[in-house]
Amino acid sequence: MSDTPFPDFTLPATGGTTFNLAAKAGKVVVIYFYPKDSTPGCTTQGQNFRDLHGEFVAAGAEILGISRDSLKSHENFKAKQAFPFELGSDSDETVCNLFGVMKMKNMYGKQVRGIERSTFVIDRQGVLRREWRGVKVPGHVQEVLDFVKTL
Repeated sequence: MSDTPFPDFTLPATGGTTFNLAAKAGKVVVIYFYPKDSTPGCTTQGQNFRDLHGEFVAAGAEILGISRDSLKSHENFKAKQAFPFELGSDSDETVCNLFGVMKMKNMYGKQVRGIERSTFVIDRQGVLRREWRGVKVPGHVQEVLDFVKTL
């Protein structure tokens, strides 16, 4: 991996905020992409990030979840699950394409284009340090936290 900073991007997020990567310099940023709000795997993954959120913050990290869902859908999902972090809406897939997470997947025997569950860690200098693709939810968030603590 290079020491080149990851390209900057801006995304509308929950809580009336806008996420801007360059503005996060000095923090470790954990960005996780998930297929859809309020589905079983995505709910469990978000809950795992929520439950370990205090440890991520203590390690100097900020978490952002991203999917193609609308901000309205995100606000409902965030409120229902009491997520202490923001969710970014990438309805036009600009950021998904930047990270290369759009994949053809089989759903009920049909080929559909969707987000491959993936997590990325960007360090305090804005450099991508680690990526996980095709993530399986059990144990994943703890693995991400363990990595963040090494930065």
